[in-house]
Amino acid sequence: VNPLTNRLHTTFNQSVTSTGRLSSVNPNLQNIPIRTSRGMQVRKAFIPRSEEYFLLAADYSQIELRIMALLSEDKAMIRAFNEGIDIHSATASKVYKVAVSDVNKTMRSNAKAVNFGIIYGISPFGLAQNIGISRKEAKEIIDQYFEEFSGVKKYMDRIIDQARKFKYVETLMGRRRYLLDINSQNAVIRSVAERNAINAPIQGSAADIIKQAMIKIHEVINERGMKSKMVLQVHDELVFDTHNTEREELKEIVKYEMESVIDTRVPLVVDVGEGLNWLEAH
Repeated sequence: VNPLTNRLHTTFNQSVTSTGRLSSVNPNLQNIPIRTSRGMQVRKAFIPRSEEYFLLAADYSQIELRIMALLSEDKAMIRAFNEGIDIHSATASKVYKVAVSDVNKTMRSNAKAVNFGIIYGISPFGLAQNIGISRKEAKEIIDQYFEEFSGVKKYMDRIIDQARKFKYVETLMGRRRYLLDINSQNAVIRSVAERNAINAPIQGSAADIIKQAMIKIHEVINERGMKSKMVLQVHDELVFDTHNTEREELKEIVKYEMESVIDTRVPLVVDVGEGLNWLEAH
């Protein structure tokens, strides 16, 4: 605890992660658990500075999948996001060839695992382990996914070819990730580089977007001489120590700046929550 402020302060690193995301140390406040009951109790410990303040948390909704839709220019994915259809239900509908209204919990859950797995270059074996099905079934689901979302498959093939040629890939904002092992004779090393070729532009673009949003929000808060402060960044989420009198004003600023960082064919959507502690706000 800092003796001057009587608060706990983390240190953010700009240049530790290969994707360009910020990392947090001493203590690491980016891996405070939320899914377990004990983790929830830990989240409750994060509170505003006084009774005049509350915590506001703003979170990008499915930003990596939206970036995948942008990079791949897949028409089906872009349509689902633009029409506000739940992307996991839309995926399940196409993979299982049923109407969106007929998608059940298991189908949606499997589709969600595929959606996020594809970003990380998941194999039929990995998917089978994740969702508890046979490798044959997992392969069928992935094959069906690529058939329905052919733009995603083309993007993955294109980005790997590009990486082999230039030894790097780029984010939407042009930041490079060099992949010097992409042509390695060792299949294991090469496949890791190929997965990074697919994933780095997605995660890297998400990192660029939230950093740009943080800069803009910080500028507006300073320009208006507001009492509220941005106190934490956790991957796709920003947390603010918000003065009661600035509630609506800050919400409006945060949502607008986060959603309009880049002009895209796929809308960026931000969910905003609030509460007297981080658990309530998230």
